[in-house]
Amino acid sequence: MNSVTKDAKKPKYLIDLEGVDYPWEQDTITVTQLRELGGWDNTQPVVEVDLHDNSERTLAEDETLKLKPGHGFGKKIKFQRG
Repeated sequence: MNSVTKDAKKPKYLIDLEGVDYPWEQDTITVTQLRELGGWDNTQPVVEVDLHDNSERTLAEDETLKLKPGHGFGKKIKFQRG
């Protein structure tokens, strides 16, 4: 198996929801999709946490986030319920 074939089977992104990594293939994700992945109630706010500086930001209900592959080393971002 060549490296291209192996890489094609890996998820493009890993989404960290309260310490659990979920594979994700698209380069964007919505607040609704984050809730579905985590099995969270629709009434819960979703908070983006920048693990580099520990800042938090509550996401808008209609927000779509652009994901960046390979940024897990220097600047990790996770999401949690508000």
